[in-house]
Amino acid sequence: MAVMNIKRIFTWLSFITLIGLVIWGLIAAEQKSKRENEGILLPDQITSTDHIWGREDALVTIVEYSDFQCPACRSYHNLIDKYMNEEGSTTVRFIYRHFPLEQHANAMPAAKSAEAAGKQGKFFEMYKILFERQPDWENSKDAKSIFITYAEELGLDKEKFSSDYELPEIADRINNDYKSGVKAKVGATPTFFINGKQITNPQSYEEFKKIIGDALPESII
Repeated sequence: MAVMNIKRIFTWLSFITLIGLVIWGLIAAEQKSKRENEGILLPDQITSTDHIWGREDALVTIVEYSDFQCPACRSYHNLIDKYMNEEGSTTVRFIYRHFPLEQHANAMPAAKSAEAAGKQGKFFEMYKILFERQPDWENSKDAKSIFITYAEELGLDKEKFSSDYELPEIADRINNDYKSGVKAKVGATPTFFINGKQITNPQSYEEFKKIIGDALPESII
């Protein structure tokens, strides 16, 4: 009887220990997930560190997850550029977030060049050049050299640009944007959110204008 009781106690202790280890593992996994998601913003969460084109207090917020090497993103850039220049920089703020796709070898280098330009206050100027001249660099084996010429054209400090391009914090920022997109269930580029809600990509400029107009308060339409 004493031996059986000892075996029973040992079995229960083993079971309790196993349960404790499982619970500890779940808690550790949850804490790790929270650490990894710190600073990962959703489309309805905009901060001063975002790249913002337009008034920060604008009534409509457009967030785009995009890839500089994506041909479709280049096409939609033309819609964004036209709208913001002709219609909406006072009523709309446009936020660009990086979502470089693995199949595009120069998407990450291009994103890094935009961030490096942003260090000198020229993010959207580089953004514009990257899309407009996408065919010139998309298949290059030395895209960074091309991006340096763009930086010089924009009047940036060439040495600082080249140095900033390699900063780990720049890669981290791009990766955080990408994680933000994954968290928001972005599956392709470009993906647009208006006032935090994902939209179906418009098929024309007029359709794009209508979607934005529908998001504006009636009092100012």
